[in-house]
Amino acid sequence: MRKSNGKSEAEMARLDLEHELPPADGDEGESRSGAGAPSSAAAGPDAELQKLKAERDDLRDRLARVQAEFDNARKRAVKEQQDFRDYAAIDVIKPLLPVLDSFERAVQVKSDPADFRSGVELIYKQLQDALARIGARPIAAKGEAFDPHYHEAIEMVETSDAADHEVLEELQRGYKFKDRLLRPAMVKVARNPGN
Repeated sequence: MRKSNGKSEAEMARLDLEHELPPADGDEGESRSGAGAPSSAAAGPDAELQKLKAERDDLRDRLARVQAEFDNARKRAVKEQQDFRDYAAIDVIKPLLPVLDSFERAVQVKSDPADFRSGVELIYKQLQDALARIGARPIAAKGEAFDPHYHEAIEMVETSDAADHEVLEELQRGYKFKDRLLRPAMVKVARNPGN
């Protein structure tokens, strides 16, 4: 006897009979006998059609479930991205809260102008430190060579006291966030009359 997957042909034939669908009409004994052969041949295509329809329905059901799972996963991802965008500013706001507290205390205190100025200078330093912690850095401008990537020229001043295209004055400080430009520095730039 030949073996298939560890089972003999007789065992395989018995398993096939156990899993076979019952005949559509008539006695079960007739379908196995020679007299019932024509009716079983006719029932065979119908049984196979029913089997294919059941398989099709099962596949449609599985497809619908997979599509629903995919749609739910997509919706979850969109919600997570929106939550991230909504709450990403928390990391920026937290370091600024102590600065805000200091401003509130400075406004409430009655003091002479010299003490008030030193308090504001301390708050300014505190704000610079908070910005540095989150990655914002000021762009060097005054005395530097004009760089159109980081400086925005507001005025060209003819002078021979400075090198050509040197930044003479910073009108508004520019900032970078890590490697990206937040805003350029607004500057006055020297232009030598001889050039």
